Amino acid sequence: MTAASHLPPLTPIREKHRFDEGALAAYLSTHVPGCRGALDIQQFEGGQSNPTFLIRTGDRAFVMRKKPPGKLLKSAHQIDREHRVIHALRDSGVPVPETYVLCQDESVIGSEFFVMDYVEGRVIADSKLPGFEPAERTALHFHAMDVLAAIHRVDPEAVGLGDFGRPGNYYERQISRWSRQYEASKTEEIEAMTALAEWLPANIPASDGSGVVHGDYRIGNCIIHPTEPRIVAVLDWEISTLGHPLGDLAYYCLPFHGASSIGDDLRKVDLEAAGIPSEEAMLARYSEMAGWPVKDWDFYIIFQMFRSASIVQGVYKRGLDGNASSSRATSFGDLVKHHANLAWRKVQG
Repeated sequence: MTAASHLPPLTPIREKHRFDEGALAAYLSTHVPGCRGALDIQQFEGGQSNPTFLIRTGDRAFVMRKKPPGKLLKSAHQIDREHRVIHALRDSGVPVPETYVLCQDESVIGSEFFVMDYVEGRVIADSKLPGFEPAERTALHFHAMDVLAAIHRVDPEAVGLGDFGRPGNYYERQISRWSRQYEASKTEEIEAMTALAEWLPANIPASDGSGVVHGDYRIGNCIIHPTEPRIVAVLDWEISTLGHPLGDLAYYCLPFHGASSIGDDLRKVDLEAAGIPSEEAMLARYSEMAGWPVKDWDFYIIFQMFRSASIVQGVYKRGLDGNASSSRATSFGDLVKHHANLAWRKVQG
């Protein structure tokens, strides 16, 4: 497999996301080492929540993440939190890009943004990993478990993230948050979502472990080495916090249940022939690397189905409003119902 076969797709800067490139160039010339002269800027097709741009100047390449335009939900698009956690994890053993600057002065380009290194590699949204050999798929998925366990083993206090989230009641707060965000972007009544919002808070497991959690951990939010089956950078930390680690694990495993936030589905795949570890094998690998057991698995999967539906609903609403970062966002409406119905069927057995 060649590195070029899965380069992140780039487009010209979309009209609604345009900004003063000259002002950005002037700002970066005094805040980012090696970023001087004319800038060649393109937009990544991904980055559903925060528009993301590749900046080339001379022989250097950087990535900028900024808030999207338009009216934004209060608890979404938290560029400052994303920058903070990436910067904090730089020496932790978790693969993250080097960060350079967080600009919260909206007068520069009209919104907050931060700049980090461009990490060369492959971005592959599909957990089936098209184009990979079976042994490569096995190695990459298991490495993803190793990296996730490394994230969860980080001591928040030791890396300056002791106050990155409130202690205790993590799932109570998460269910409330995603219920509110769903209601704020709701476009129609979905009975399963209403039922889940009532069932989830009444069925939270007693265990309430806490650590750094990514919040959107999946293959598509990782940079894969250009030629090797391993992760060289974990991206998209904007909804990271301190919380229960099994939420991240369940989110990664949603494709086994046909309910990932991007519609990824492993239910009809011959996993053994494809070289994709089973869900049970993933859980075993994670548990071995993290050092704790996986319990109450159904609850975590059902919650992540509900949360995934809420996320997709937000993307769908922004697509209808013309503010989404992806041109595909308006096609996500049916995916919300799909995730909600799958979750409610799992509750009902």
